Amino acid sequence: MKKATLSALVSYLNGETITNLDEIRAELEKELNKGAEKAAANRALYEDAHDIVINGLVTAGKPVTVAELYDFIKEDLPSGFSRSKVQYGMLNYWIDELVVIDGNPKTYTVRA
Repeated sequence: MKKATLSALVSYLNGETITNLDEIRAELEKELNKGAEKAAANRALYEDAHDIVINGLVTAGKPVTVAELYDFIKEDLPSGFSRSKVQYGMLNYWIDELVVIDGNPKTYTVRA
């Protein structure tokens, strides 16, 4: 955001008349929505990977580590979907669908 926009906004809040209120509003909205497109794309990426991850766990037929699962499904995952993204998705988005088996390392399977 431009310093001039912030200065004009402060002037407006202080009761001064400004002529470019529409410009200021547009720039503020742009700033507020800056990360929205990236966040939406990221959510879509995880949605695309969901079925691949769950089906990979089903196909494995036994509890597997994240590394084992990733090696098994990496060719089917969306471009740029790393092992750490698989793990993040499993622990933060899809945990209710999984059974976590404690150990070193932990293993995962699909909830029956």
